[in-house]
Amino acid sequence: MAAQTTQPGGQVQWMSKPEGHSGCPPGLEYLTQIDQLLIHQQVDLFEVLTGWEVSNRYAVKNSVGQQVFFSAEESDVCMRQCCGNNRGFVMHITDNAGQEVIRLSREFKCWAGCGCFCCAGNDCCASEMTIEAPVGTIVGRVKQKKTGCCYPGFIVSDPEGTPIFNINGLGCCGMGCQNCFCTDDVEFNVYSADMQHEVGKISKQWAGCLRGCTDASNFGVSFPMDLDVKVKASMLGACFLIDYMFFEINNK
Repeated sequence: MAAQTTQPGGQVQWMSKPEGHSGCPPGLEYLTQIDQLLIHQQVDLFEVLTGWEVSNRYAVKNSVGQQVFFSAEESDVCMRQCCGNNRGFVMHITDNAGQEVIRLSREFKCWAGCGCFCCAGNDCCASEMTIEAPVGTIVGRVKQKKTGCCYPGFIVSDPEGTPIFNINGLGCCGMGCQNCFCTDDVEFNVYSADMQHEVGKISKQWAGCLRGCTDASNFGVSFPMDLDVKVKASMLGACFLIDYMFFEINNK
């Protein structure tokens, strides 16, 4: 998959790759110097004009606006039109050399994302994301918690399923009421596994009137600077899962 080299309005400024991080998964060296990521979904004019759901594409940047990664969805065209935000997909995340450094996988589940079913104990209905870095090596998982319809939550775990973080949202997200937040920022707080300490945040930012006409999203993800880069990659995966579950609105 080729790297993105330009964006509307000019040349992309890529973040320089840090050196001297032996043992770090290839491509995740960037994350050693980052405590915040900004995710900007690209607006597709064809989707705006026709309502035909296209594959999502995102620029992932650091806090000073330098691009760190480029992300592109791979999914079935029929599933995008018929299954909407419940669709299964693979997200390919590449660096400035066009190398895939992170892969996110979400399996399609008919009732995925329905907090009421998940709360009732139907674990098979819980929406999940698997994070690979590099491709073929699972470094983390994100899974929907049994928290009920109105208060969405997720567990970030290691490859064996041991919880690392809890992510809790507020409001009516769990009922799919995306339009409640059409002009407001929405925050998902990240806590330690024992819920004793807040360690980060995932924020959905209102994108303005033009993007408000589409399901294009802006997100911010914050975490401790010294956090393991594999867990940072998992946090990025959690952000994409939240976007698809609660903010990927079918405009048709």
